[in-house]
Amino acid sequence: MASQANSRVLSSFLDYLRIEKGLAPLSISAYTTDISQFSEFLEKRKRPLLTARRTDVRDFLQQLFSNQVDGRSVGRKLSALRHLYRYLLLDKKLEHDPTLNIESPRQWKVLPKALARDEMEATLAAPLTRHSGGGHNAKESSALAARDRAMLEVFYAGALRVSEIINARLEDLKLEAGYMLVRGKGDKERVVPLGRSAQDALTQYLGQARPALAAGKHSAALASVAVSFINSPLLFIARGGRKLTRQRIWQMVRAASAASGRIASPHMLRHSCATHMVENGADLRTVQTILGHADISTTQVYTHLALDRLRTVYQKHHPRAKAR
Repeated sequence: MASQANSRVLSSFLDYLRIEKGLAPLSISAYTTDISQFSEFLEKRKRPLLTARRTDVRDFLQQLFSNQVDGRSVGRKLSALRHLYRYLLLDKKLEHDPTLNIESPRQWKVLPKALARDEMEATLAAPLTRHSGGGHNAKESSALAARDRAMLEVFYAGALRVSEIINARLEDLKLEAGYMLVRGKGDKERVVPLGRSAQDALTQYLGQARPALAAGKHSAALASVAVSFINSPLLFIARGGRKLTRQRIWQMVRAASAASGRIASPHMLRHSCATHMVENGADLRTVQTILGHADISTTQVYTHLALDRLRTVYQKHHPRAKAR
């Protein structure tokens, strides 16, 4: 079993540190903790230490960052693994060092969490299910469902931030042309394309749901509906034409994502857009433009996705990529 094999490797390495390197007990204890943690990570993948791959090491370090482990501690764990695999190479227990060319944790950025594509689909469909039902509030529930679905589609289509959704104006939407103008950080403007799903959801929302929400619960006359609708310049509104709050949008996204089995934040939808685009072959410059990053270095957190796809395409198409 992987656990038994890992125990033997670790025991041998600790003897080497203790006897040949003469390390102090505290140092031995630190090595034991760090390598045991990596060993447990590998065992979940049913992989022993001797067959660990570079991607296993990177994923392990990325998990540490995701769990808010500080960079100094991550660097120490990487150093421990490097010492382990150098020892195994010298002892001729393996032929390849999986820690080779792993960059220093100082150069790492935490990879943003994203929903998988099937999880994203379940999240987008959730408002229509969650607000379904009859009764005297059926019309209002239908309007809320259409609004929430449209917001989720726009989040995912254009990688918008919460503040950008809240402050989006009707005049910014160019529905027939398939894009909208977004005012981002520092009042910088960018053009965000909208796919067919987002366009359809917005058409449904604007046609019936938004006027119903603008009217509110206690509208006295159709005239007041028209006035409320016209006077609110915002694209997405709460009941009575009021401005949506950040808290309300967070609650909506959390409730919708629960249908996927995950609890997502609005920022996860933004990262899901970028992640899925890169996975499908989009170049980082395009993703940078859609996200509204001022510097390409900010977008390069998604580089590993592009490299993974590059490797896959290369292996599939290059005539000399596969071993004979």
